[in-house]
Amino acid sequence: MPLTIRPATADDVPTVLAFIRGLADYEKLTHEVEATEEKLHATLFPPNGRPAAECLLAFLAGEPAGFAIFFTNYSTFLAKPGLYLEDLFVTPERRGRGIGKALLLHLAQLANARGCGRMEWSVLDWNQPAIEFYESVGARRMREWQICRLTGPALAQYR
Repeated sequence: MPLTIRPATADDVPTVLAFIRGLADYEKLTHEVEATEEKLHATLFPPNGRPAAECLLAFLAGEPAGFAIFFTNYSTFLAKPGLYLEDLFVTPERRGRGIGKALLLHLAQLANARGCGRMEWSVLDWNQPAIEFYESVGARRMREWQICRLTGPALAQYR
């Protein structure tokens, strides 16, 4: 079956939202999803200004099969941009067909084409299939680094 990968368009927002909800369900985090079609339109396809992130969609035989959302970050040590993969998701019924790997490698090629010094992402510590998959393509887990996050009321207090 032919696999195609292309950038998402504004018309794809309902599909992107469905993938976000599917990922949240898999990660048992559906209660944290605040994304709506309106919010996705405003942040991924703003009428004026730069998008906050980009999205790739994968199609298997013309049917939506997965997505990757990513954005540019920056390494001061390398003095180069980087590519940060925020989310990678393949629908459960289409897993095991190389779709996730194709998306990840597509992003690696994109990072190289854009002159990025690195590509990074996070993985939940309990998601052993994802950890093994990422390591199989040569990714190295950065065990000495911890994620820190300000969100919700903790972030809002600094308005």
